[in-house]
Amino acid sequence: MARCSSLPHFQSFNFILISHVRGKNVFEVGNCSSVQITISLTQLRPNSHSNWADPLYISSAMTSALYHYRRSIIGVGQWRSLISSKPIFCNNSLRIVQISTEATMNGDLWTETCSVKPPSHPTYDLKGIIKLALQEDSGDRGDVTSLATVPDDVETEAQFLVKEDGVVAGIALADMIFNEVDPSLKVEWTQKDGDYVHKGLKLGKVYGRAHKIVVAERVVLNFMQRMSGIATLTKAMADAAYPARILETRKTAPCLRSVDKWAVLIGGGQNHRMGLFDMVLIKDNHVSIAGGIKNALKSVDSYLQEKNLQMEVEIETRTLEEVKEAVEYASQTESSLTRIMLDNMVVPLPNGDIDVSMLKEAVALIDGRFETEASGNVTIETVHKIGQTGVTFISSGALTHSVKALDISLKIDTELALQVGRRTNRA
Repeated sequence: MARCSSLPHFQSFNFILISHVRGKNVFEVGNCSSVQITISLTQLRPNSHSNWADPLYISSAMTSALYHYRRSIIGVGQWRSLISSKPIFCNNSLRIVQISTEATMNGDLWTETCSVKPPSHPTYDLKGIIKLALQEDSGDRGDVTSLATVPDDVETEAQFLVKEDGVVAGIALADMIFNEVDPSLKVEWTQKDGDYVHKGLKLGKVYGRAHKIVVAERVVLNFMQRMSGIATLTKAMADAAYPARILETRKTAPCLRSVDKWAVLIGGGQNHRMGLFDMVLIKDNHVSIAGGIKNALKSVDSYLQEKNLQMEVEIETRTLEEVKEAVEYASQTESSLTRIMLDNMVVPLPNGDIDVSMLKEAVALIDGRFETEASGNVTIETVHKIGQTGVTFISSGALTHSVKALDISLKIDTELALQVGRRTNRA
């Protein structure tokens, strides 16, 4: 398998092949298939229940990895991706599916600091979110304090200072914000998204018109501090959850869905569904309205067949009886079910520990026929024990809805800032 050459700014990926090699799904690039499909990258997720990779179920983590720029990519887990501007011949005799995929990428949007690209969304306008955040801060008059105190032609340098240990995230987004405020600003970083940073580190610097730096400052820091907080907690949870994989949920800040989920990827987690559109997730209320587990699954299968849709299907179960009902239905009919959520099967005990016996029993009942997702009572203290039960995924809303921001500042007089930081034990 050859490594790819550097790519120019691109609009599409072509000839992505999937084969099954020694029990692992491996991405290759070539032109040895007669099957060709055009598909949105946002629809790709893994299907662990086929003996080869269904192109509609390539992992969301790999979808993000496919966007990496100017290099071949080694993706998350067992997924490997190679991208090339020219097809590479492949003589693999195993079953292969060829996909021609379209992807839009604005050349001015991404820089070399963007080590992890944001998750794909069909309608989300990241640049629009940046403009809205800047407009929210400037209102209809602009920065009146800077207009009064900072001459328009004065140039300066400001340093990013880290005030507590954690995983940094939002560097690539900061570049986009500075570029939106003033394209002439020069930004340099000593770290990249996903790096672990320590209190007192000078993370990077920005040089240019002082007025513009101050205008961008708070919006940049608001995004970076929130994203770094999410990435820091995600990293801790993902490490503790292993071999299970950690997911966030839709419990994100309104209008910051893609930003929050981007931070989860940077922290080493994986994305759950982006919204209501890219995955069927049958929750308890859907089950109640449909009249039970089997009725809900049957309705989903009929709907997907009628609309000619292929996507992941997950159902929430709350009891072992519901687990049995879901497994029984899927074993007796051709179902689209791919994952079973095991909700609140982690029972907290008076001594602060947790009882995972019910969760283990549910995993045993499913017996590898479907992916499993543990949900409920997931904390940094409990996630390791949950991860040892055999579940595929552990989802935690706390990753994004209860985030503690990582303390980062942007200072022009860095020496005085460090003095004050040391006095308050924040540097």
